[in-house]
Amino acid sequence: MLPSECVRTPVGTSGSSESVATMPLIRELDPGAGPLNFFGAELRRARTLAGLSQDQVGQRLGYSGALIGKVETGERAPSEHFAQTCDEVFPEAGGLFVRLYELARRWGGGSPAWFAEWVETERRAASVCWWEPLLIPGLVQTADYARALFEAWRSAENDDEIDDLVGARMARQSIFDRPQPPSLWVIIDEAVLHRPIGNEKVMYDQLSHLARRADRPKTTIQVIPAETGAHMGLLGAFAIARHDSGAPGTVYMESPDQGQTTELPSVVAKLSDTFDRLRAEALPRGTSRDLIRRVAEERWNAT
Repeated sequence: MLPSECVRTPVGTSGSSESVATMPLIRELDPGAGPLNFFGAELRRARTLAGLSQDQVGQRLGYSGALIGKVETGERAPSEHFAQTCDEVFPEAGGLFVRLYELARRWGGGSPAWFAEWVETERRAASVCWWEPLLIPGLVQTADYARALFEAWRSAENDDEIDDLVGARMARQSIFDRPQPPSLWVIIDEAVLHRPIGNEKVMYDQLSHLARRADRPKTTIQVIPAETGAHMGLLGAFAIARHDSGAPGTVYMESPDQGQTTELPSVVAKLSDTFDRLRAEALPRGTSRDLIRRVAEERWNAT
């Protein structure tokens, strides 16, 4: 995979000052595809019955008309505030949108609705680049490693809910089983290899899995060595997804509260440059894989 697949964002320009009026393309919806799609279909139905355009609804909700369109087609997941505001703008729906928001949250195996947008982005991506200074990224985690994290985060009240969370995380990895899987480029800080998550076996199995993943086609896994010291990646984890359409990428940024997903070109460009700089700081692919294996054997192999 070429670096440009993840870290370069071309900006298109128009070569003509003239505009041509065209009929807007109305995308066919599939409400049966899942709760998010049903939410979007119901939003379009309510908007159409009210005789409102996407821009008009956006003004009443406090969002752009473009975002309304993406929620309607299932490309963007609504926030809880978005759903609440929809119920205020369309009172005849009787609180339908908040109920659909909660349904979408449960449908995702317990994952919050704000994360559903990124999960859908991963599914459609042609390439994913992920920088992580603290943990193994979710797309290359083992089930036991993920379980240890969810237990430490107290993300669920019982074992069944934790099972759902782990299952949802493992399901995200199915994108690499497609006939044409996305390219994956992961960069982690060396500290990630030494941070105990779960017991020694969990860590040994996780690093062994990571080293095997590094040998797969269309996959690059690199490690920034400890002797690098301070670097710009310590500001936080993020991921960049790109699509074959040539549209600007989508960025996911983690935070202590909840992650954020954005397509804002300035943010995509800035983090693309950051990823490029981190790639330059990291060990080569083969050296990184050997380091992962060495830490697994010397630090985590209890046999």
